[in-house]
This record gives sequence, structure tokens and C-alpha cells, in this order.
Amino acid sequence: MKPALEPLLSPRSIAMIGASADPGRIGGMPLELLTRFGYEGGIYPVNPKYREVFGLPCWPDIESVPVAVDLAVLAISAAEVTPMLRRCHARGVRAAIVYAAGFAEAGGDGLRLQEELEAFAAESGMAVAGPNCMGFANLNTHAYTAFASVFKTAPVQDGKGSVSLLTQSGNVCAAVYAIARKLGLPFSHFINTGNEACLDFSQYLEYLANDPSTQIVLGYIEQLRDGERFVRACQALERQGKLLIALKAGDTEKGAQAVRSHTSALAGDRRVYAAAFRQLNVIEATDFAQMAHLAKLATLRHRSAGKRVAVVTMSGALGAILADKFIGAGLELPDLPGDLQEVLRNGIPDYGMVGNPVDVTGNVVNDPDFVRTVLQALATTNAIDAVVVYAPGYMLDRMAPALGEVARGHQRLFVAIDTGQAQSRDTLRDAEVAVFDDLGQAVSALAPYLLWCDARAGKRNAAAPLPMVAQAPALPCNEIEARRYVAAFGLPPGHAGAAVTAQQAVAQARALGYPVVLKILSPDIAHKTEAGGVALNLNDDAAVARAYEAVTQAAAVAQPSARIDGVMVQRMERGVAEIIVGATRDPVFGPVLTVGLGGVLTELYHDTSHRLLPVDEEIALQMLRELKAFPLLDGYRGKPRADVVAACRAIVAVGNALLAAPPHVAEIEVNPLQIKEAGQGVAVLDALILPTTA
Repeated sequence: MKPALEPLLSPRSIAMIGASADPGRIGGMPLELLTRFGYEGGIYPVNPKYREVFGLPCWPDIESVPVAVDLAVLAISAAEVTPMLRRCHARGVRAAIVYAAGFAEAGGDGLRLQEELEAFAAESGMAVAGPNCMGFANLNTHAYTAFASVFKTAPVQDGKGSVSLLTQSGNVCAAVYAIARKLGLPFSHFINTGNEACLDFSQYLEYLANDPSTQIVLGYIEQLRDGERFVRACQALERQGKLLIALKAGDTEKGAQAVRSHTSALAGDRRVYAAAFRQLNVIEATDFAQMAHLAKLATLRHRSAGKRVAVVTMSGALGAILADKFIGAGLELPDLPGDLQEVLRNGIPDYGMVGNPVDVTGNVVNDPDFVRTVLQALATTNAIDAVVVYAPGYMLDRMAPALGEVARGHQRLFVAIDTGQAQSRDTLRDAEVAVFDDLGQAVSALAPYLLWCDARAGKRNAAAPLPMVAQAPALPCNEIEARRYVAAFGLPPGHAGAAVTAQQAVAQARALGYPVVLKILSPDIAHKTEAGGVALNLNDDAAVARAYEAVTQAAAVAQPSARIDGVMVQRMERGVAEIIVGATRDPVFGPVLTVGLGGVLTELYHDTSHRLLPVDEEIALQMLRELKAFPLLDGYRGKPRADVVAACRAIVAVGNALLAAPPHVAEIEVNPLQIKEAGQGVAVLDALILPTTA
């Protein structure tokens, strides 16, 4: 049963069980906040010790409360929680928040208490937040259920808000709220998830995606428990033009423990999260202040649709620095059109730049009309998407009337960087100009925001590719069987054959044509080279016969328990470059694709790109272009260009092969995939299919 979150996040009535008359205690602080800020719903303190708290009647028990409230807030011990929840449920309470710690995080009896809590929630359908949860706030209805003093110390919010906080830490929730309120961000929801015994991050995100009052979500994530629901929620945010800004804690590489394949090690926990965020157009932040500044940009009415920036400075040096920073962060500073440069040159001395960056020099502040001309021209050209003005202190004050006027009259995003405490900051902000007091802070917020805008503007709604259906081999399987399976999805079967004697190996080599490669054929040996199971560049019958004996004996010594199915004889291929293409089942997000520099260099350089499956050929090309080694495929230093089109088809095929495979197939890897010259296709040099482990 899926619990409804409305009574939890927008309750019409609240019972405080374990109420206190002391505003410094967790049972008293929410009651003080509710009464101080004017919550209009019913408030029902529950505690037999009091007759009245904060001017409200206090009831001895939940059964005495005269109405069936939407939400019960439990400020009681861990051992009392589930029995009290049962009483609340019998009384018609629809949702509950559990403050108490001492559950699964404590182990032992705490784990048992959490299991009881989870069983009750599943049975009853009640929406239960926590345990070990600070509580929530709906700032649009003043429903404060959090014992968080930040609501008393941060600037008080006037009016409705559109930014929601969703964190897996109460302290982080309070810290981000404090920073963001200093910037004037208007909040809707304040949510921290606690232990997530019954409700997890993705369920709250799903609610916020459909919440009309929420336009921006600031999220702090330690670990997602439901990656598929997270993906659906992010897609819902994207469809509605809403923004998720996420800070992911923890850089542990779960995949580094994998020893049977390269793909798992290369994907890893952190890389998959980063890939998912990028693919879902989630802005990944690195600190709390950046989160707040990003959200502030997104609240402006100017929604720029691209990453092309014009920089206006009064210093050539600052223009150069900003150009370096913005371009390094992925933005573009295009040369301005010739006619626009002519307009600028009319008021800019010869020693000032007009191309982009634009160095208007210090003289420009003496001519307010020309300042307006410059800004008006930049606001109306189709060559750029945003304008950044660097003008310290009094110079920004001189430019402010023109800057504010132009910003109000156009949808273009204007940003001011002021290192001199200009007096006009508030006036500029009222005109929807984003104002930063630090160059690095401006770049760290503006670059990811504009890249988000650019990605959103270019988002495609193409249907996902449908994988073919093919009979997966019984696992474990050897390479011949793996090749046969992936060939069904469009990968070339290659020139190879099996042999169980030296004589058969020689016959296969003659049929294929020399030179050949000979490899051990075993379902139990994933890395053949390490087991001495590969012989390269065999040019005659005698070399093949010797190699047969050598690789079979070496494999038997390296892995005595391995099943040996003979050898595979393969034609020696030549190409432009080699890559790895691997698809694996991530424990959080499900099927994930990895592309990287192939062969023996894969784990050394970690030059990889990742995507959630499915992918199409356009996404496959993006993945290849993200590799530092991509120039090797693109005619580096006069070498022939690789068949990138065929490589993209092969990448899609590997992904589809995993999507079509039954759940017991954990991973499919082609490493290396050799890419030949343009028009000549690709060759599968090695294929591997691994089963899930119990």
C-alpha cells in the first residue's frame, strides 16, 4: 500500500505527542513555532502532565483528542513508538513523524524496533517519517513540525515559497536553510528523511515533483534506496520545468571490490550517481553555498536557454580571467557579431576590447547613455544567452540605473559581480539581476545553471530503443557462447572458432587465415591474459600447436578448478583504437552502461563515460566524445579516422543485450571492442557474460 504524503507534508491538524511547555525541548519547540507563525490548522498537544501549553488545551492521551488529526508528531522514546502508532492508527491518524533515535542505527534491539515499525507501516498504510528525524515544515501553511531553532534565527520569510529542501540529514537541512534564507530564497517545504524506515528520499521527491508550490528542490543525498523511483521523479521534474539541485555525499567506490570484470570496477557507486544526475539533468552541487546560489539564479524570471555568455568588464585582465574560468567550466564566450562590435566601438577606446570579453574601460561610467546602449545591444542580440558584468563598487553603482532598466525590459539573464560592496545591490536584485560578491562564487553557480538551461532547451523526447529478444546462454558460459548471444543484437560475430585439440586448433587457424590469436575457452576464467591463457600473432601451424599446449597448461595451473572447454582460435585483427563497452546492473539505478579506453589500459587511466540504460546512438556518440581518448578515434596527428558510427551501433547493442537478458545475467562486457577505419566496422576481440552472485 502506497502511503499518501499530503497529511504528512501539508497537514490540516497536528497532534504533538510528548508535548512540552518548554520551547527549548523537542516536544515544545514545534508548538512554539506553530503558535508564533500562525498555523491555522488544529493544534493538539498530548501529555498527561499538562492541562495547557502555549495557550492551548493539552490532552492526556491520543484517545482524548476530540478529532481524528491528519498528523501525529511523536516526541517519545523508541520503545514507545510502535505501540503509540497503533493507537494513533486506531484513532484515525493518517500520518506520523518519529523523532526518536535508537532504531536500526543503534543495532541490536534498535534493529528489532525498526523492523516492528516497518511492519506496522506496511500493514497500516500510514505515512510514517523517520525515525531519527528532525521533523518538517510547510512554510506556505506554517505547519512547523521540526524541532529546529533555525526558524527562529534565520530571516523570517514573508509570503509563499517555491523552493523545497529535501535532505537525508536534519543538520544539513538546517544549515542549507540558514544560508539560503540569507539570500532571500522563499521556501515551501523543509524535509529531512531520518532513517527512512518507511518513506525514502525518492518518495518525497516524487511528491515534490507533483507539488504545485514547488519549483526548485535542494537535495542532500547519502544513498538512494529506490533508484528507479528517483529516476521517475526526476523525469517528472524535467517535464514540468522544475529543477533538482543535489549534493551527493560519499565517494566510496563499491565497484573497486569487483575482481571478475572491468565494468563493475569502472562504474562504481560514485560514477553511476554522477552519470545519473547528468542524464536526468540534475545539477550536482559541491557545497551548501553553491546550492543556495544556484537556487537563487533559478528563481529569477530570466530563464536563459543556453551556455553562451558575454562578459563585460572594465579591466582586460579580469576579462581574461573570467573567460578562462567560464570556458573551463563548460560555457562558451562566442565572438560578438561584427555589427554589434561596431556599436560597441563607438564608445570604447581602441585599447578596449569589443569581441568578447568586452572591456568598456573605466571611462564608460562617465557616459550613462553609452552604458545603456551597450547593455541594450547585448540584451537583444541572438549571439549570446547571458551577460556577466564585472564592475567593482562605485563603478557598478554608476552603471546600476541602466543595468536595472535593461534587465527589467528583457528576458536575458544579467549577472553582476561586485567586489566593492556597491550600494545598488538591492536595487539590482529587485530588477532581477543576479549579484555576486566573489568571482569564483559566480562561476560555480552560473556555469552549472546555464548548462542546465542549455540541456533543458535541447532535451529530446525520442522513444527509448527497444531491445531485441534473444535466448541468453546458460551461465556460466564461455566466450563462444557469449559472442553468440551479443551477435543477436547486432554485434559482429567475428572470425573465430573453438577447438579441443591442437590439431583442431591448427585446422581452425588455416580456415581463418594467419596470423591468428589463440585463447583459453572457459566459463570460469574471466581475465584470460592474467591466467596465461592468450597467445598472439601466431603465424604458422607449429606456433598454433605449441600455443595450444601452453595456454591450456597455464590456465590449469592458474585456476585448477576452472572448467576448460578447449581454446578459441581468432583471426588477428587490426584497427584504429580499442574501447571497452560494458553493461552491468547497478544496485541502485539498475542497468548501467560504461564506455572507456579499452584493452589493458582500462583500469589504469579510468577514462570512462557512464549512462543509465537504455541509450541510443546519439547518446553513444556523446559518451565517446566525453572520453579524453576520443581524439584517437578522430584522426589524431594524421592517423586514420575510426568508424565511430559502427562503434555507436555496437555500444547500443551491448546495452540492449543486457536489457533483454533475464535477471540472472549481471553483466555483459566487450573488452576490447576494436574500432577499424571509417567504413570498415568494428571487431569484438573479447566478450564476457557474468551471472549474478547469491
